[in-house]
Amino acid sequence: MNPTITSPLTPATTGVALTRILAVGSLLGLIVLGLAWELLLAPLRPGGSWLALKVLPLCVPLAGLLRNRMYTYRWVSLLVWLYFTEGAVRAYSDAAPSNYLAMVEVFLCLTLFTACALHVRLRLKNAAKAANTPLETAPASHADPAL
Repeated sequence: MNPTITSPLTPATTGVALTRILAVGSLLGLIVLGLAWELLLAPLRPGGSWLALKVLPLCVPLAGLLRNRMYTYRWVSLLVWLYFTEGAVRAYSDAAPSNYLAMVEVFLCLTLFTACALHVRLRLKNAAKAANTPLETAPASHADPAL
C-alpha cells in the first residue's frame, strides 16, 4: 500500500482554485442576471420576453467549468465576448434600469474572461514547471547492489 501524501495548498494551486471559483461564479452570475433581467427586472415586453433564452448557451460550459476542463476555459473566454458586446450596446442605448443591468453584465463578462485567461495561464505554467521537475532518486539503501 502506498500512503497518501497530502500537502498544503501551494500558491500556484491557490491561484488556480481562486480563478476557478471566479470563473464559475461569474458564469453563474451571468446566467442569473440574464434570466432576471429578461423575465423580471427590465423585460422588453411586460411579463417577460423570449430574449431570456440568451442564457442557454451559457449553461453549456457550466458542466465543463465544474469538471475543471481546460478546453472549456479556453472557449468560454471567446464566447463571453458576445455577451460583453450585448452589454456594451445595451448600456449605451437602453434606458434605466436596463442600462444598469447591462453595465453589470459587462462587469461579469470582464471578470469571467480574466478568470478564464488567468486559469489557463496558471495551469499551463504549473504543468510546465511539473514537467521540468527532476524525478527524485531512490535512497542509497534501496539501490541495486549489483551496480
